Amino acid sequence: MLFFYPLPYYITKPGIAQELKPIINVQGGYEEQGAFMLTTVRMGRATPLSYAMAHIQDFHHLYPEEDILQQGESDSDYTVRQLHMMDTSKDAAVIVAYNAANKEIKFENKGVYIVTVVPDMPAYGKLKIGDIVKAVDGQTIETAEELIEYVAKKKKGDKVAITILRNDEEKIVELPLASFPDDQTRFGLGISLETSREVDVEPDVEIDTEKIGGPSAGLMFSLEIYNQLVKEDITKGHKIAGTGTINDKGIVGPIGGISQKIVAADKEGAEVFFAPNQQGAANSNYKEAVQAGAKIDTDMKIVPVDTFNDAIEYLEKLDKVKKAE
Repeated sequence: MLFFYPLPYYITKPGIAQELKPIINVQGGYEEQGAFMLTTVRMGRATPLSYAMAHIQDFHHLYPEEDILQQGESDSDYTVRQLHMMDTSKDAAVIVAYNAANKEIKFENKGVYIVTVVPDMPAYGKLKIGDIVKAVDGQTIETAEELIEYVAKKKKGDKVAITILRNDEEKIVELPLASFPDDQTRFGLGISLETSREVDVEPDVEIDTEKIGGPSAGLMFSLEIYNQLVKEDITKGHKIAGTGTINDKGIVGPIGGISQKIVAADKEGAEVFFAPNQQGAANSNYKEAVQAGAKIDTDMKIVPVDTFNDAIEYLEKLDKVKKAE
């Protein structure tokens, strides 16, 4: 039916605020009285009906597909990329939390992950998002930098043999180096890369995110992991939601859909919401969150953060919830 015909647009809407205690388990970790919660945005392809409804429903946003998908990327490629970003986010959160709790961390590089494949370049149709590069011309590759440096020594038209791991099977793909369509002065294979690594920690930690994708739960992951590693309960009995990417250094980055996440957190009764401050930028996530909070008349305290430590410092000053007599 016409009403269900897919359009070249995506619709986002408020998702859920989900407690992290059932998702994250540090072996022998401490219990908490309150809760940390990740927040999500629901997204799907627009149809004529949902497209029309999005114009009249609060906190429903429309995006052209080119704002969501990278060039040449399919919906399934997008899903793979989002799940990988979630994995990367979890690793960074573990590193930040274990370093903050003075726990041991070890790393093992697992190859180079293909993040994007550029259309009309040699790798297009031969390599896929999610492939792991294990070697080039028979030489083992452990980091993205090693592969980039190796290819940079080649000339346009040279061929390289890329060994990849796909679905637990290794295969070798021979590719020439060619000029990029939008910049004839540059040449390469047409892939962007990221080092894939395994983080080994003691005590062990398990994070079960099922099919949740994207990097935006990084900050909240780090807080929940840290809270299970240290004796003092930093929730102090409160329900604390938030969002924001996080890197290995504990720097919090911006995300999309924060107004929708404010709605989700408020609906679940969160008392505090951490929002990326972006160093006080005029169009920061924090300022958008405050505007959304005012629109729904929330009682949540919306707190700007630039780092993991900013969130910890706020929680240290938070009063404990008084237990009923």
